[in-house]
Amino acid sequence: MRQFARGAYISWIALRYGLDELVLSSFHHPWLHRVARLLSVGRDLSAPRGQRLREALERLGPLFVKFGQVMSTRRDLLPPDIADELARLQDRVPPFPSEVAVATIERAFRKPLDRIFVQFEREPVASASIAQVHFAVLRDRQGHAREVAVKVLRPGMLATIEKDLALMRMLATWVERASAEAKRLKPLAVVGEFDKYLHDELDLLREASSAAQLRRNMDGLDLVLIPEMFWDYCAPDVIVMERMTGVPINQTARLREAGVDMKKLARDGVTIFFTQVFRDGFFHADMHPGNIQVSLAPETFGRYISLDFGIVGTLTEFDKEYLAQNFTAFFRRDYKRVAELHIESGWVPPGTRVDELEAAIRAVCEPYFDRPLKEISLGMVLMRLFQTSRRFHVEIQPQLVLLQKTLLNIEGLGRDLDPDLDLWATAKPFLEKWMLDQIGPRGLLRRLREEAPRYAKLVPELPRLLHDYLARRPDDHRAELLELLAAQKRSNQRLHKLLYAGMGFVFGLLAMQLIVGVRFF
Repeated sequence: MRQFARGAYISWIALRYGLDELVLSSFHHPWLHRVARLLSVGRDLSAPRGQRLREALERLGPLFVKFGQVMSTRRDLLPPDIADELARLQDRVPPFPSEVAVATIERAFRKPLDRIFVQFEREPVASASIAQVHFAVLRDRQGHAREVAVKVLRPGMLATIEKDLALMRMLATWVERASAEAKRLKPLAVVGEFDKYLHDELDLLREASSAAQLRRNMDGLDLVLIPEMFWDYCAPDVIVMERMTGVPINQTARLREAGVDMKKLARDGVTIFFTQVFRDGFFHADMHPGNIQVSLAPETFGRYISLDFGIVGTLTEFDKEYLAQNFTAFFRRDYKRVAELHIESGWVPPGTRVDELEAAIRAVCEPYFDRPLKEISLGMVLMRLFQTSRRFHVEIQPQLVLLQKTLLNIEGLGRDLDPDLDLWATAKPFLEKWMLDQIGPRGLLRRLREEAPRYAKLVPELPRLLHDYLARRPDDHRAELLELLAAQKRSNQRLHKLLYAGMGFVFGLLAMQLIVGVRFF
């Protein structure tokens, strides 16, 4: 009943803000436009459509705000007015009262606020769908005053997310039952993946540990800054981190005025993404413009600043090798290898013909390779690939959903920074070097070093293990063989009895036929 109530509420919000009219009017069929005008009778839809969509997503809660945040980076797919309004979702979600934030902080650390911070700004500087941020000043263990950012979890989030996820599971179940095509996309598995990552995002202590891991991984790359965590002041619903100062990545005019090299910035973003994915297998998976800034400080000028580590993605060694081989084959236009990798990984049925899949992939990708990014619509490429995958029954892999989303975000940011950026040409040298490190001499030496402790323990034991194996007497299976022979003898006796009975039955029938025939004659 709660799911139906939530569904009814969503429908009511959609009608109240005229989202039905917005969807119908986006089609180019005159009769749909007439239906949209008919449905708008009696409702005040004077507000711009982008504003109505943004306000509706805010009313529907954090899951829908997250959806709007992802879509705000796709200016190539959305009209400008809608993209501008959705961009406001990234740091203009209505804040909750500061009194609630203070109470949460004091409950988490069991101290009054003035004993924790030298200074605390009660007005939040940013309010997102999951939490909001306040600036403050505290003294570290050395007694130095440090400017920090305090992130406080929005109250009541768990119950709200559980309701929305329950509704999404119900809708995914309906979709799977209604359509074989939709079932191939594994909607229930995809909802399960987002369920996991959203619950991870509700644990701020987990976010702090992810930030610390990314900070270690990126140390020495000199391309991105990640805030330091103050572990004495981190709890599941409150974390305190180093305050970072920069310009949001989507304020391109301001970055150009400051002298930032936009082309280098775009290339650095691609390098950071592929480094996190293929070298570390641990990547920032919520890279919308609200979480990415650029430093203008003299000592770190032009570097990225990453914020909000509630959603991170991980890849296994198998995932990394499979993806890297696919990317490398794409860059070399070796579509046969791409088709073979899809079949080897089980993405398509094993009986699929390699030459047919190769021709289909070539038809989708070849027209786009020699164009700059500004002339390529990844949405169109994905649509064509989807049509191809439907023909060959390709299964969508739920564990790669976050990687797919992050790649879309990277493309959207790349368009804003440098429309002429060639994503493939920028990534190709990195991936080829990574593959050489994995399968070349350096990769072999690295794996030998990793396995050395195990070998050091195993090698001295080899003579004893070999002696024990050679000295072991063969097992005596005589009793089992005798029992098997007895069972076979019993089976043969039963078979003989059945055969004799059948022969007697047949001879009896023949005798009866003979007797009846003589009497008749």
